[in-house]
Amino acid sequence: MKFSGFELLKQGLTGNTGWAPHWRRPKPKGAYDIVIIGGGGHGLATAYYLAKNHGLQNIAVLEKGYLGGGNIGRNTTIVRSNYMMPGNSEFYSHSLKLWEGMEQDLNFNTMMSQRGQIVLFHSDGQRDAAVRRANAMINRGDDAEILTTAEVRKHAPYLNFDSARFPIYGGILQRRAGTARHDAVAWGYARGADLRGVDLIQNCEVTGMDIENGRVQGVQTTQGPIKAKKVAMVTAGRSSQVAALAGMRLPIESHILQAFVSEGLKPVIHHVISFGMGHFYISQSDKGGLVFGGNLDYYASYAARGNLAMKEHVMEAAMALMPIIGQAKVLRSWGGIMDMSPDGSPIIDKTHIEGLYLNCGWCYGGFKAVPASGYGFAHLIATDNHHPTASGFRLDRFRTGYGLMDEEGTGSQHNLH
Repeated sequence: MKFSGFELLKQGLTGNTGWAPHWRRPKPKGAYDIVIIGGGGHGLATAYYLAKNHGLQNIAVLEKGYLGGGNIGRNTTIVRSNYMMPGNSEFYSHSLKLWEGMEQDLNFNTMMSQRGQIVLFHSDGQRDAAVRRANAMINRGDDAEILTTAEVRKHAPYLNFDSARFPIYGGILQRRAGTARHDAVAWGYARGADLRGVDLIQNCEVTGMDIENGRVQGVQTTQGPIKAKKVAMVTAGRSSQVAALAGMRLPIESHILQAFVSEGLKPVIHHVISFGMGHFYISQSDKGGLVFGGNLDYYASYAARGNLAMKEHVMEAAMALMPIIGQAKVLRSWGGIMDMSPDGSPIIDKTHIEGLYLNCGWCYGGFKAVPASGYGFAHLIATDNHHPTASGFRLDRFRTGYGLMDEEGTGSQHNLH
């Protein structure tokens, strides 16, 4: 059913009894043209764009739990395109444009809020780097503004401007950045894919890969074998485990990234704020909770929870940046499993096995990349050619050393990206 103002009014006046399910719950068929492993944001977006852009329908998305139960529901919901490196910059610029048209495209309210993001700088060197990044953003057609200290104070008077350790010299503002509702993004893409004939199979874990003569033939699952002409792996922090079923070893480490939300408060933070002297970022949800996070837990782990040491580190950064937060109570925290690549940039590519495709290595950029990731991966699967905006995300760059995209200049240590 279509969503509209009239339908909302009608359902509200009739006890909300007429809403139809957002998607079907089909049993898996014995064979599909394409099987997508992973029912998170990237997998669902891939299925949607395969159906919408390429007219393909004989597709199944296999999710071992429930749709949207992984990282798409375990993040801080930030959307932005303030990237600088060639390859990354065009991709995230494309992604932001897709975000801006997503609600109309999906006919679904993803609660996209372009409230803007301010990335602070605290030294002359950081200011120079921010100006360079802003110029790169403007040159590719995105928006960026350099704010003085006084201008930052006007936007965010609650920050600690008098800190002797971390004086605020200014910030870089991208007004088109913001936040979106993570669950709604998964639901919107799932609904859109289902309406176009895609089978969304929940509680269906892939336990093996059927490969013959260098070509994928299908998958083994907890709901039985499924044949497929093409198989796409889109499993975020579980990418290494799923790829191992095909005998592949990926250049990926899995780390936990914790996030936190406070009790509901009256509106105080009207932007996304990023600390320049520590990996800390914060925004305020529509329900009033302060949503914030920081660095990864530095040890590799598949546990969807973090440690107390990193909790303390994030709280210290929060207090250094905005002491007012000390008056708020933390309501809950959670952890997402991040698939960290050696250069901090993702992988969207074919594998050495014919018919087997890979989408992983999203590091900190997974949520904001959802639409462009699905768009580009669908293009690759359907045409066997890279979409221009994702042409740099090749797997062999880690073997050859050519085309590495180290956005932050932190080297090849996975957990520093």
